[in-house]
Amino acid sequence: MTAITIRDVSESTLEALKIKAAKGGRSLQTYLLDLVTRDARTPSLADMMTRLDRETRSDVSTSDILAAIDEGRQRR
Repeated sequence: MTAITIRDVSESTLEALKIKAAKGGRSLQTYLLDLVTRDARTPSLADMMTRLDRETRSDVSTSDILAAIDEGRQRR
């Protein structure tokens, strides 16, 4: 595996990360590896929008929806 070095991390940031890792019962390295891995697996907003666009297509028009609403109201 490859090692990653992050430079110029402030002491306050490092301390906050150490605390979060400790609260989770993990080492700093394990905590950061989990964080980076989770981020790498999370799709970007653009990818999510593309997927939503692809999977949520509908042939129902606005007028069809409004007609169905009106029909439902008339049945009351």
